[in-house]
Amino acid sequence: MWYVTNQKHGVSALGIQRILGLGSYQTAWAWLHKLRRAMVRPGRDVLGGDVEVDETYVGGRETGVVGRQTKTKSIVVIAAEIRGRGTGRIRMRRVKDATAESLVPFVQTAVAPGATIRTDGWSAYSGLAKQGYDHQPKSISASGDPAHIVMPRVHRVAGLLDRWWLGIHHGAIDASHLEYYLDEFTFRFNRRRSQARGLLFLRLLQQALQHEPAPYNSLVGGHPTPADEI
Repeated sequence: MWYVTNQKHGVSALGIQRILGLGSYQTAWAWLHKLRRAMVRPGRDVLGGDVEVDETYVGGRETGVVGRQTKTKSIVVIAAEIRGRGTGRIRMRRVKDATAESLVPFVQTAVAPGATIRTDGWSAYSGLAKQGYDHQPKSISASGDPAHIVMPRVHRVAGLLDRWWLGIHHGAIDASHLEYYLDEFTFRFNRRRSQARGLLFLRLLQQALQHEPAPYNSLVGGHPTPADEI
């Protein structure tokens, strides 16, 4: 736990195996996945205030698709608090598609009712007002500005996520386990300004004690696919 929390950008299972001298890659992989499950605090607070929400795509190169379509990539929806010109806390989830049936429930679980939700003009977000949110959509094409100007925080988070999974994990994240990697990224991002790494270690230790045991067989199965969750 100390080594994992002291690596600013995280560590791969191969790196853990090498640094600890483990004889089995499987052991290192299992240890990291146990810790990723503990990186989500039971009953954690939802986001509030002004929040940007948008989707990004995780996976290799893809041709022959347009707009929000995808054949092989995973769709990840991101919510990021607006804190002045900066970014506050974030939440992320893999969803099966970019429909209202997938996106609105994510917002409901990640953001407090009454918050201001800023999105692009995608029609799937139009039902947020009926759910008690102050929805403020802005059409990218009508604004004349690129998406990263209209929605700077979620695009910044998406860019950091890309560099993280390509740099630390070399893009080798199985879709069935992606949700747990998103949990690790969120845990690290939300504590990026912490000046005491020891506090991160303490927080992870506390949360690990609150979670049920995760036997290896349960780890191998990965996270249920978005389709399984509906």
